[in-house]
Amino acid sequence: MKTIGILGGLGPEATVGYYKEIIKGVNEQRNDGSLNYPEMVIYSVNMARFIGLLESGRQEEAADYLAACINKLGHAQVDFAAMSANTPHLLFENIQSKVTLPLVSIVEACAQKAKATGVKRCGLIGTRFTMEAGFFSDTFKKYDLEVVVPKEAEQQLIHEKLFTELELGIFKEETKLKLLAVVQEMIARDDIDALILGCTEFPVIFTDDSYLGIPFLNTTKIHVDKLLALCYNEDDSYFTKA
Repeated sequence: MKTIGILGGLGPEATVGYYKEIIKGVNEQRNDGSLNYPEMVIYSVNMARFIGLLESGRQEEAADYLAACINKLGHAQVDFAAMSANTPHLLFENIQSKVTLPLVSIVEACAQKAKATGVKRCGLIGTRFTMEAGFFSDTFKKYDLEVVVPKEAEQQLIHEKLFTELELGIFKEETKLKLLAVVQEMIARDDIDALILGCTEFPVIFTDDSYLGIPFLNTTKIHVDKLLALCYNEDDSYFTKA
């Protein structure tokens, strides 16, 4: 069994969600009552520092900061690491080049899951950084999948709700309905047949596998499933390909 490293704090609610999802995943997948949970190390970063660097356009410094934190996980002798958030993946290749640990991409895992699900045109909601950047679209193109983002005003609403509510652990039914209204508009306007929950806070309010007649791709669960497969040596080819 391999040791998992998790870069957390981006934000705290999602980090808690990752830990719980890993334990839940072991219980459901193993179902042998053995308590054979994986060893893992979580390093929680300063979210304000990371977001501040992104907002000021200092992406190289942001990558350096997260790489330094991941290298601390390496000192703790984990076998591989995962960033428990979608937004840092806009710097994924840059960060991977600065660390010795293999990183497991949430975007790649989500694209593989979307392909297996049989969808073709995915809507994406997340932070403004995630929706404006093309890293989801670029990865999904490799699997012949399209990614569509909301209109600018819709993006502003989503970003605001993330940073004034969800990242602070505030979850309102009113906000959930507003977000669903955006998704409904994207279904009608953009003909999406799935939605990527491109922020690991979203699964806290969208707990079902589907809404409005389309699958909601829970990036946290998808990522965790990949981490568990690697941890229990069920996907050794992953590291030989990296």
